[in-house]
Amino acid sequence: MESDDFPHMPAARTQVVLHGRSSELAAVDRLVQTAREGGSGALVLRGEPGIGKSALLDSAASGVEGMRVLRGCGIEFEAELPFAGLHLLLRPVLDGMAGLPGPQRRALESAFGLGPAVPADRMLVGLAVLSLLSELAADVPLLCLVDDAQWLDRPSAEALLFAARRLGAESTAMIFAARDGRPAFPAPGLPSLTLAGLAPRDAAALVDERDATLPPDVRARVLAEAAGNPLALIELPLVLDAGTSGPLPLTDRLQAAFHGQVARLPAPTRDLLLLAAADDSGELAVILRAAPHDVRHLPPAIEAGLVRLDEADRRLAFRHPLVRAAVYQGATLDRRLAAHRALAEALAGTERADLRAWHLAAAATGTDERAAAELERAAAQAAERNGHSAAAAAYERAAELSPHERGRLFVQAAESALAAGDLDRARKLAERAHPELRGTSLGRRLARALAAAMSGQGAFRQANRVLIEQVAAGRDDDPDAALGTLMDAVGNAWFAGDRDMVARTADQLDAIGGGAGPLRLVQDWIVSLAMERSTEGLPPMGEVVAAARRGHARPLHLMHIAGLGLIAGLDYQAYDLMAEVTAESRAAGKIGLLPPALYHLAVAESTLGRHRDAAGSATEALTIAEDTGQWQWSSLSAGVLAYLAAVEGDEERCRAMAARTRSSDGKIFSPGAPRADWALGLLDLAHGRAERALEHLERVADGPARHQLPGQRCAPDLVEAAVRLGSPERAAEPYRRFAELARRLRRAAVGALAERCAALLEPAAEEHYRAALHLHEQDSRTFEHARTELLYGEWLRRARRKAEARTHLTAALERFDRVGARPWAERADAELHATGLTIRRAAPGVLAGLTPQELQIVRLAAQGLSNRDIAAQLFISPRTVGHHLYKAFPKLGVASRGELAGLPLHE
Repeated sequence: MESDDFPHMPAARTQVVLHGRSSELAAVDRLVQTAREGGSGALVLRGEPGIGKSALLDSAASGVEGMRVLRGCGIEFEAELPFAGLHLLLRPVLDGMAGLPGPQRRALESAFGLGPAVPADRMLVGLAVLSLLSELAADVPLLCLVDDAQWLDRPSAEALLFAARRLGAESTAMIFAARDGRPAFPAPGLPSLTLAGLAPRDAAALVDERDATLPPDVRARVLAEAAGNPLALIELPLVLDAGTSGPLPLTDRLQAAFHGQVARLPAPTRDLLLLAAADDSGELAVILRAAPHDVRHLPPAIEAGLVRLDEADRRLAFRHPLVRAAVYQGATLDRRLAAHRALAEALAGTERADLRAWHLAAAATGTDERAAAELERAAAQAAERNGHSAAAAAYERAAELSPHERGRLFVQAAESALAAGDLDRARKLAERAHPELRGTSLGRRLARALAAAMSGQGAFRQANRVLIEQVAAGRDDDPDAALGTLMDAVGNAWFAGDRDMVARTADQLDAIGGGAGPLRLVQDWIVSLAMERSTEGLPPMGEVVAAARRGHARPLHLMHIAGLGLIAGLDYQAYDLMAEVTAESRAAGKIGLLPPALYHLAVAESTLGRHRDAAGSATEALTIAEDTGQWQWSSLSAGVLAYLAAVEGDEERCRAMAARTRSSDGKIFSPGAPRADWALGLLDLAHGRAERALEHLERVADGPARHQLPGQRCAPDLVEAAVRLGSPERAAEPYRRFAELARRLRRAAVGALAERCAALLEPAAEEHYRAALHLHEQDSRTFEHARTELLYGEWLRRARRKAEARTHLTAALERFDRVGARPWAERADAELHATGLTIRRAAPGVLAGLTPQELQIVRLAAQGLSNRDIAAQLFISPRTVGHHLYKAFPKLGVASRGELAGLPLHE
């Protein structure tokens, strides 16, 4: 058909005039101006239907010059089609994908069906979006507007939010508009602005502007009923003038107004509108193939302003989502079902098999194996394109339509939801099918998905119970598979610190046997440590860790092995293993695996005394864990950051991070809480609050998590707090356990701390201090080495051996300054003053002024990596890399990348 056959809307936009929105317009203008000046930002506009969110977007789009504008929206019927919303937004600029790094380009092409399906982490698409937006904004600032964000398919929403949270120096502004209520559009980390109703004066001005001839009684009722809602102020005169009476909820009032306009159209026009409302993709060719009428019946709807036609794309768009709702909900059930059947037939033989499957499902009134089979195929296709959320929805609906395949399809739905990071949804899906599949091989998959969702939310006890019950009910006689399931159960028991749970897991391990393979021995060691039972019959832990590392490549199992290595004092080996897993995850774009890998890496770095490195790893782990909804790892990573802040004496940050280890509702177990209590104890100890320090540390050392690393390694701090308080007897039992640990591990770093404890508690103090320092020299961890020097120096000063005291106090001060342990350095400085010596403090090292991310970037740049390569590794944009380097160079006293190689960039 020729374009002249269709009525059309003017191509040019006019400046939008809004009543009563000066503060909201100012907020949007500030965001746009930030982008113009080289910065970036994002904003979420929230409010009820018709409150003016779309009008603000129109104003933003029409009021900018010299900026590129991308505009998209969520579409209700496409909410289960993977990447539909993202494709709609980026369709005009897809040629820019050619310049993306290979893995990102392939992931985005796969998502849009423009290339072969490639296995990729779901967040890699978000990184590709960030890189593409950065490239688009390289020459001209960019404004991205997304309306009806509550209807975005989950993969699109995740990708856009991932990019929005990482905007830095991209000259990009992103504005989302989302309706209140369900479905929700959660956007943690982004600022939001909620639109309220117009003030009475502004509401009256809007009504009078639209129709100054309204009778006074109708005008008064419009103002009263609309309650300041701009769309209601515009539309209600049509329905109220027609005689509608009685108060209605706002949305019902608006739908009634729109339905009145629809009802006045000819029947063939209403039929076309119903097809458009049932499809909502707006593809005119599809609507006309499904319609019993031709395009000549469309103009009345366009002339009434209910829909508009985009001539370039041949798409129909409703003026407002409530118009679509009025058309669809105003039709009888049989007409709606007929519309979906007609659309399904119109899509037969096209590339839109996924959309056809959903129309078949919408037309089903009971079980329907044909629709279920097509939905299953659509789900598999979505999963291939990394649209796991859409796959979960399709599998779930297929399970409801196919009683014969219900169990299998629910398993696939739960696994897909888990892959999408939607833990709550995965849990609900798995729970719907779990009882009937318990004990089967299919049930094992379902149990592991259910347990993974539970543990990811911090519900370790429930997760452990599900796995134990699955193994106990197993009917497939597969010990290796059962052992793998129990590895997850052991991990849950370890983090929960529940002795009964550990005992049940141990009983199940004994029941299935499994020989003496490395994985089984790892579990035996973990269970023995958690239950504090003898390990005399087990091979040395170091040998077990080494053998398990060689024999198992599953990343989460490798993390368990690294965790056991840290307990065993194999800090360097655990660091090497986690550095490998982290590098492999980065290279493969497995963003979802990075939080646990980076957390374990941060713990290893912290234990080794590499505090700045640990801060970088833990900060990145926390950010990505929050992006991907992994509560367990965000809690644990916040605990590491709380500890590092305590070392520096940063009270505000330490307490803030400690609070982030705990769930907001208090109902979910917080795995990072033990390390947070350790951090708070160390913080109080640093500031001389010995009694409060001891209370925190006793909670860790004597609590249910005392078998974990914080419970073991906090003992030296507890001993010092108890001695400073004058209550050394309160440290007796923790000291006994720690001394026994040191004897068992025979590691210099741990032995040094045990000797320091002995110096505080036992008579031969000097002998123990000297032994501790000798061991520190073999494996020095700067902060702990400095604390031993400080305590020994204090002891020497009290023994009136000032000259010797000065040597150790000076060494302590230098080391504390080097790692930025401010309160500890002040204590050492005060002790030196007490000996009669004042020394010039060393200036902070070259790394002191860098943020954790700047340090990461500088180190990678010093290795010769380009901004683009660094961005790909750290999941930020190349322009953000350049911005951080620009800020870091003056702090380091360099002017170019070439000078970085000569700097001491490692602790």
